Amino acid sequence: MAARDEIIAFCDELLDAQAFEDYGPNGLQVPGSPDVSSVVTGVTANRELLERARDAGAGLVLVHHGLFFGDPLAGGLSEQLAERLRIALCERLSVAAYHLPLDAHREVGNNALLCAALGLEAEERPFAAFKGRPIGLVGRSADPIAAGDLVARIAAAVGRDPLVFDAGPPEVRTVGIVTGGGSRALAEAAALGLDAFVTGEPSEHVMGDAREAGIHFIAAGHYATETLGVERLGSLVAERFGVEHEFIDIPNPI
Repeated sequence: MAARDEIIAFCDELLDAQAFEDYGPNGLQVPGSPDVSSVVTGVTANRELLERARDAGAGLVLVHHGLFFGDPLAGGLSEQLAERLRIALCERLSVAAYHLPLDAHREVGNNALLCAALGLEAEERPFAAFKGRPIGLVGRSADPIAAGDLVARIAAAVGRDPLVFDAGPPEVRTVGIVTGGGSRALAEAAALGLDAFVTGEPSEHVMGDAREAGIHFIAAGHYATETLGVERLGSLVAERFGVEHEFIDIPNPI
């Protein structure tokens, strides 16, 4: 058993959560029971995740995409948000979310973990600012990687075949990485002269942009590229506080 507020304080400090301007609040979003013996992690706080966390007996749910984005109370609660909140409140289930802080972290963040899974060394230079803070990174390979091999590594890392516009060089050394919905950083990757750019989901214009810039564009799934960070965060919490941890996978083709 561990104190919920101690777990949240640990996550807040580790991820420097309060230093980020974001699309929604980071940290504790719904306070439930003050004591936690089991933590569930997942990518998005949708109803299925909350129901499965409740059924698993969790006291705390840690997610990447939280319950609130923008102004969720404008015009009143939606039926969907009200039902999600009802599950959490009735079961005294705490919900905490870490969005951009969990993308940006250089050790447990989505981008850093994907970079390591691809066998790349993360450079120190900032890349891909969102809301005024760089959250992406540039990975470099000491030896050239065949473009097809890079795609195969990405597929193995995320468990699905990515969408590829193979407009870059036959061999790759530098890769820009912004997991999730980071396709707008393609222009920055091209301006930096990178060989490839990896993100979660595409925008309509990226095919032409990649071809004209001569850079590989690889979209491996918004959900699939953002499982890594929150699962690692849950493992760290379990190790530090002696609680149970389960990552609940709800695959999403987007």
